[in-house]
Amino acid sequence: MTPRHVVLEVGGRVLGDTRRAIRVCETSHPPTYYVPREDLADELLARGSVGSWCEWKGQATYWDVVVDDRRVPSVGWSYEQPTPGYEHLAGAVAFYPGRLDRVTVDGELVRPQPGDFYGGWITDEVVGPFKGAPGTLGW
Repeated sequence: MTPRHVVLEVGGRVLGDTRRAIRVCETSHPPTYYVPREDLADELLARGSVGSWCEWKGQATYWDVVVDDRRVPSVGWSYEQPTPGYEHLAGAVAFYPGRLDRVTVDGELVRPQPGDFYGGWITDEVVGPFKGAPGTLGW
């Protein structure tokens, strides 16, 4: 868990605001932040229609955001029943910063990881190269 201040905004609404995010670092990726569900505006989240499998963490559930009449698909994912070793991620949702209107860490605007597959959060303190740009998926 990190005490960094993470704020997520979409459609003029605050989707999440926390100082209890779980910062996850994976090889060749900028960090990803998982926000505890208790720190999310749960009424804005709707279970998505897709899922995926992570060889390490298990079955992922995808989440859409619904604000007024606007539905933004697959803005985040969670591991509702993560595999052993990743239990600390249960009850938290990670988000693609490029699919939300504004994402900040300690007030700094987050830049999304290149491409549309990975959900890393780039801030001035992290340095690449990162997976995601064309030609980098096989690293």
